[in-house]
Amino acid sequence: MALVQKLEERLITEIEQAINNAKELNIEKLPKIKLEVPRDSAHGDFATNIAMVLAGQAKMAPRQIAEIIKENLADVKLIEKVEVAGPGFINFFLSNQWLYDVLIEVEKQGADYGKVNVGQDKRVQVEFVSANPTGPLHVGHSRGAVVGDVMANLLTAAGFDVIKEYYINDAGNQMNLLGKSVAIRYQQLLGEEVGFPEDAYQGDYIKEIAQTIIDEENDKYLKDAQAENYDYFGERAYQILLANIEDDLASFGIEFDKWFSERTLHPDAINEVVADFKESGFIYDKDGALWFNSSKFGDDKDRVVIKEDGAPTYLAADIAYHKNKYDRGFEEVINVWGADHHGYIERMKAVVEALGYDREALQVILVQLVTLLRDGEQVPMSKRAGNFVTMRDVIKEVGKDAARYFYVMRSTDSHLDFDLELAKKESSDNPVYYIQYAHARICSILEQLNNEEIVLPQATSLDLSPLTDEAEIDLIKKLADYPNEIAKSAESRAPHHIARYAYDLAATFHKFYNKCHVLIEDKALLEARIVLVLATKQVLLNVLNLLGVSAPESM
Repeated sequence: MALVQKLEERLITEIEQAINNAKELNIEKLPKIKLEVPRDSAHGDFATNIAMVLAGQAKMAPRQIAEIIKENLADVKLIEKVEVAGPGFINFFLSNQWLYDVLIEVEKQGADYGKVNVGQDKRVQVEFVSANPTGPLHVGHSRGAVVGDVMANLLTAAGFDVIKEYYINDAGNQMNLLGKSVAIRYQQLLGEEVGFPEDAYQGDYIKEIAQTIIDEENDKYLKDAQAENYDYFGERAYQILLANIEDDLASFGIEFDKWFSERTLHPDAINEVVADFKESGFIYDKDGALWFNSSKFGDDKDRVVIKEDGAPTYLAADIAYHKNKYDRGFEEVINVWGADHHGYIERMKAVVEALGYDREALQVILVQLVTLLRDGEQVPMSKRAGNFVTMRDVIKEVGKDAARYFYVMRSTDSHLDFDLELAKKESSDNPVYYIQYAHARICSILEQLNNEEIVLPQATSLDLSPLTDEAEIDLIKKLADYPNEIAKSAESRAPHHIARYAYDLAATFHKFYNKCHVLIEDKALLEARIVLVLATKQVLLNVLNLLGVSAPESM
């Protein structure tokens, strides 16, 4: 259990005992006491509105109740000061002792500091990216890739049993079109006069794949291409592109636990779930097609699952795929989708209900679009036209660390303007540089200590009470927030919270660094500040690991 959580529980217990000990209050049923952290630190570390909640039962003014609770609080080391404010809020100012315990906790737990168990080993699958293997991953895929990866990291740190999965859309018309596109380019490169359809994949990567086939096989498959037999070309292009996708993701620090091929669902798994739905009355015949009665489960209309020609729709495969997910024992499924999939959410929620699960067993994180800016001008992107910006392009230009942080630093429901020039800046204007610089500064301090042959002290064997400066206390409080930030980010499925925490922690450290020198004559304060610096280094490292961003020792 996180130290702050223990602290809140201790404080709630003290308040409960104060209410029970107050003879003036006649409370038959004590409601749940809630604490909140005031926005303004001048109002204390924690506050509660319990006095206002009890006004009806006690038949007293809330401020009077608050004063009674204040008078009956035990004289504990935990509480330094209590104030009654406004209509009856009780503000608690805690002693610094609990903060010193935070530094001990960080030292003891190390890389595990911040981990919580709100998930209680609940099995969760996070499916993300899942782009069609018909071209390189572009900048639009990049944001969803980082959001999904950081979300999975957060859930793991919060005590969930997480699997990261990529669903390969390797069936359907887009794969046939891929084979056709490569086959025509193959013919053209071999000197054949053949037109290139407008609906084909236009990017230069198609020519590159065709050239690879020529380099390996020469004109061996020319007759197949001329006869419009595109199977070989489609399969060869698929293997090349899928390998490139895997390489690009790995270079971005993203590795999946499972790659799931849509092909494995055709035809058996799809036929099986369609038969099950027909038997349950969820699928019916109309105009020669099979329709899923999704409106029965909250969708705005019913959906075709098997077309008139007997071919399954995308929805049919998605039904079979999600059945497979729950059959594997996942208690919750999280899909990270692009914003253009907004209209697909309700029909998939309907699928989940029809499969016999709660709608909330499927959570969808919609990721809004990314606009790349260079010198204030928008960089055009068009996958069909072939002039799109790839994930590889962005990583090559700004680096993995900046790209990952920028993609996750805003809420997923907000459009993201990605300033390429800002991402490359080596200044405090660049948020990822600003965060990493905090870690590098700490390493510089430690190097100076080593040069001075100063032995690093242990928090557990040290008096930390010399840490009383406002900048020191603020920094320790920020370290104390980390476990709650993980819990909040994981439970709200909002990874941008943890990105913001990393920035705020760095800002708090920089403020401390500029105000409080570490290499000083006062040995007691020197050692206490070393402990604080070491704890900050550990938490910075922990949060950067969650974000998949490196922690450089020098910059």
